[in-house]
Amino acid sequence: MSPKPPEFKPASLDDWAKAAARSAPGGDVSALSWHTPDGISVKPLYTAQDIKDLPYTDTLPGFEPYIRGPQATMYAVRPWTIRQYAGFSTAEESNAFYRKALAAGGQGVSVAFDLATHRGYDSDHPRVTGDVGKAGVAIDSVEDMKILFDQIPLDKVSVSMTMNGAVLPVLAGYVVAAEEQGVSQDQLSGTIQNDILKEFMVRNTYIYPPEPSMRIIGDIIEYTAQNMPKFNSISISGYHMQEAGANQALELAFTLADGKEYVKTAIAKGMDVDGFAGRLSFFWAIGMNFYLEVAKMRAARLLWCRIMKEFNAKSPKSLMLRTHCQTSGWSLTEQDPYNNVVRTTIEAMAAVFGGTQSLHTNSFDEAIALPTEFSSRIARNTQLIIQEETHITSVVDPWAGSYMMEKLTQDMADAAWTIIEEVDAMGGMTKAVDSGWAKLKIEAAAAEKQARIDSGKDVIVGVNKYKLKTEDAIETRDIDNVAVRDGQITRLKNVKQNRDTALVQSALSAITSAAESGTGNLLDLAIRAMRLRATVGEVSDAMEKVYGRHRADTQKVTGVYAAAYDSAEGWENLKAEIDAFAEAQGRRPRVMISKLGQDGHDRGAKVVATAFADLGFDVDIGPLFQTPEECARQAIENDVHAVGVSTLAAGHKTLVPAIIAELKKQGADDIIVFVGGVIPRQDYEMLYEAGVKGIYGPGTPIPASAKDVLEQIKAALK
Repeated sequence: MSPKPPEFKPASLDDWAKAAARSAPGGDVSALSWHTPDGISVKPLYTAQDIKDLPYTDTLPGFEPYIRGPQATMYAVRPWTIRQYAGFSTAEESNAFYRKALAAGGQGVSVAFDLATHRGYDSDHPRVTGDVGKAGVAIDSVEDMKILFDQIPLDKVSVSMTMNGAVLPVLAGYVVAAEEQGVSQDQLSGTIQNDILKEFMVRNTYIYPPEPSMRIIGDIIEYTAQNMPKFNSISISGYHMQEAGANQALELAFTLADGKEYVKTAIAKGMDVDGFAGRLSFFWAIGMNFYLEVAKMRAARLLWCRIMKEFNAKSPKSLMLRTHCQTSGWSLTEQDPYNNVVRTTIEAMAAVFGGTQSLHTNSFDEAIALPTEFSSRIARNTQLIIQEETHITSVVDPWAGSYMMEKLTQDMADAAWTIIEEVDAMGGMTKAVDSGWAKLKIEAAAAEKQARIDSGKDVIVGVNKYKLKTEDAIETRDIDNVAVRDGQITRLKNVKQNRDTALVQSALSAITSAAESGTGNLLDLAIRAMRLRATVGEVSDAMEKVYGRHRADTQKVTGVYAAAYDSAEGWENLKAEIDAFAEAQGRRPRVMISKLGQDGHDRGAKVVATAFADLGFDVDIGPLFQTPEECARQAIENDVHAVGVSTLAAGHKTLVPAIIAELKKQGADDIIVFVGGVIPRQDYEMLYEAGVKGIYGPGTPIPASAKDVLEQIKAALK
């Protein structure tokens, strides 16, 4: 007979508080709470009392409101899909990478396109000289698409394509390439991102203004619902919002609000909500706030179910939120880069515990350059190890019933819902985006986060704490942009020489007419044009004739960085130096922060502009997508002391020397040039030889770069 277990007297919360007070700083237990950027207070201890009034703690996976997962058995039966988001250089090189990844355990293909393709330019366009093949694969026609998917059976392998601006010709090219492989449209599976609203907020690879862009989205949802039943017509993306600086609550709220807007757009076209909503999917960033990321994904399913019920959706497929996740690229550091393997593993586990349906893990070297095969294998194996060695997949929802996680899920849902209601009061997300309000909210969050890092309040191991004295160089991938562009131009010429020009022009004219009249389906017409070998640039131009190209207003937040920077003495000393400069020179040091080429990722540029302005610099922000000639002209007209180039898409080897040469050509070589962003160390010497005065890679504290820029300006004036 088993012995009777000993009796014990449960401790009370008061008992715990007294015990905790003996260890807490100053005896204050409340000091142990973590106050997140989202406005949520995370306590050090949760009990049954914290969840006694919550409405959804007794639900099951696969059933409304899907907090515990969209499927009843989740990974116990089928693990998430392992994806490898990649694309670089030519279609041939990218195809070889995909085939190796699939052979090594990858289960789907995720395509990254170069910036020229994103922005609807063919590779021979003069505005994309430094962008072709640099941050993704160059695609100009169906011939490129056919090479990209050569020997990859498109009836068996799902394809995810991150494409928004030039979504029509790119999706059309994929459909035609599949047809010529013998795969019909109804056999295709995968996802097209097709999420233009977030482009206006953060990533900026748009082409047309918001209103016609929403028409394009509606046409794609309509066409795929009728002809491509296995294909997800839109991936509503929060990923780029968090990468641009949004906290988890902002990312969650804005992404779901975007989703509401797309549903309204499709319903306005006369579609039944249950006829298309089951093919909508979502895409989240997973950063280093482990608990918040798990809670965010659980809250997302709760809120999406609530939103879809507002649209009277009935089908379970319409009510459940399905998602792809990608570990953070922004959390990766140039300093001590092997730490990034650990960061990515932690983020991958958060995605899994949150219930993702597919996952891409970033490679440890992506803070420096495009990933190598070596680093990509480690990233892919991270997922394989979690799937096949840990038994994490054996339990459907391991966080269920956790006092902390259940409460945090509800707190996250409440914080996001408050923001969604604010958006609704403005008239929806299109209005919130068009006004610039949503973009400024994200930029303010980014500036605040950067200030906390630069002041040491938020620890980044190897960057602002536990730094190495010397950094070992690591191998990085380098793309010969000139060779790629030359090859693409040759292929473009061959395509145009071997097609029926009259038929192509007729197909392009039909697209222009449909854009003008508002009739017809633009994806259907784009497919017809691409079959005839129209190019990505030509299809984009056919609509640009009617819609024009969108130009964003250039705004910056002020005061946010200074308010969050927690190192007052150094900050005030630098401000005093800038004031002294102004008194001596009769004006403040003036800098222009610029983005050259088609790289629209402007988080770094906006944060630097905000911080420099808070310090006392006069700051101009150049418009996105400038050529070196345009940038030099504006810098001269604005009489700046320095031009700062923010570069994240590997165009620095072409575009930075070009701006220096252009300033010299226009008689302004006294204007100094400095560069910040993702720049491999081996490129530093080349840039310095070209005339760059300062290079500030990822992890450089902004006050340190500001101090250096000030000294460089002083030296140039002597």
